[in-house]
Amino acid sequence: MSTPLKRHTRPAQLFVSRNPHMQHFRIIRQWYTEDGYAALLGVLVIGAVTALATVSILLSGMQSSRTSFAFQQSAQAQSLADACAEEALQQVRDESSYIGSDSLSFEAGSCSYSVGFGGGQNRTITAEGIVDSIIRKIEISVSQINPEITVDSWQEVADF
Repeated sequence: MSTPLKRHTRPAQLFVSRNPHMQHFRIIRQWYTEDGYAALLGVLVIGAVTALATVSILLSGMQSSRTSFAFQQSAQAQSLADACAEEALQQVRDESSYIGSDSLSFEAGSCSYSVGFGGGQNRTITAEGIVDSIIRKIEISVSQINPEITVDSWQEVADF
């Protein structure tokens, strides 16, 4: 004869906790849940680091752009100073006794020059080019005007 099957008289919760297969399921479920939080935290940290790197690269690019723009303006100011220096030399060529100053305006900026008497045929020419807040200055020493102009020095200076 066979024995009749007994029903479990334990509460369902107790039954689930003692069943080895269900315990395994609970451990796996708990592991996945904790791992999900860890994965979420990892994704958030990686996202924050990536965002920080992106912002850093963007700011670096903006700074590089500003530096490049300032360099371009500096080159323009130098060209304007050269233009005014050439204009001053032309004034001296046209009239060997020329002493004075003038300024020129361009779309990119402006420049000014001054021709000073240094005795005999000696002249000192100062020229300044300005683009926005960038200023470049040149000083030229001329030792002879006739029969042709002789430039002894042409150099950029910090101040006149």
